Amino acid sequence: MGLDLYQNSNLGRAVFDEADQILGFSLSHLCFEGPFEELTKTANCQPAILTASVAALIVLQTFRPDIKPDYVAGLSLGEYSALVASHVVTFAEALRLVRRRGELMEEAARKNPGVMLCVLGLEKEAVAQVSKMAGGEVANLNGPGQVIVSVRKQYAQTLTDAVLSRGAKRVMPLDVSGAFHCSLMNSARDGLAPEIGKISFMPADVPLVSNVDAKEQTDPMIIKVNLVNQVNSTTYWEASMRYLLDQGVSEFYEVGPGAVLKGLMRKISSSAKVINAGTWEDMKALAGGQDIPGAQGV
Repeated sequence: MGLDLYQNSNLGRAVFDEADQILGFSLSHLCFEGPFEELTKTANCQPAILTASVAALIVLQTFRPDIKPDYVAGLSLGEYSALVASHVVTFAEALRLVRRRGELMEEAARKNPGVMLCVLGLEKEAVAQVSKMAGGEVANLNGPGQVIVSVRKQYAQTLTDAVLSRGAKRVMPLDVSGAFHCSLMNSARDGLAPEIGKISFMPADVPLVSNVDAKEQTDPMIIKVNLVNQVNSTTYWEASMRYLLDQGVSEFYEVGPGAVLKGLMRKISSSAKVINAGTWEDMKALAGGQDIPGAQGV
């Protein structure tokens, strides 16, 4: 993850080098060579994804300064990359926060073992109702016909059977290490709050559309509160994207590894254009054949 940016861009390399120095261990080695089991631990995965995303952001901003966002948003962990992009926090501050966030979420998951289930083909109101009766909570509302539910492990099968009996087409367990964005993460929220409180957030250069309420915000104090509450609350990604569409946004850039958000947007709006900017090949395509500032040897 991020190896192509590290190898081809001095700017991308600098971001990974800074992350290694801040964290006191070689996050870059973990990203590039694994082992996979170690990389996917929540405390490592979160700073790794943030670092790869910010490396992509820096490269993109340098060779395409004409691409200026009107809004920023990020799904769950991605909200921290969005805060860096809107200059609310520095990369170093965000990195320390997500490292601690990951550690706290791991601790909460050990204390309260749970799973996340993707329920397909059932209205969110019905999923919420059934989940409550089965001891679960709606964690993510990412797109039409898709509801992510968090539940204690011992109630997972009960919840699965219940939503299938109500007409859900399919229930898939997610490959994650805990039941996030629900009350099982209360201790993680409580632990993260003072860490966020230590940092002076700046007013956002461009509005951030929050996971917690799908509303735009620039006030640093409200952004702080929302970021704390995000840990154990439902994330409203579909509503966030529909808000942006209602504001007239028609072009979106998914900056960082993967193309999950592009896939979600296809289900939300067939007319929205989503451009991926996470790999060196993506950057070359966006450069349109021009030399990329900061490229190795350029």
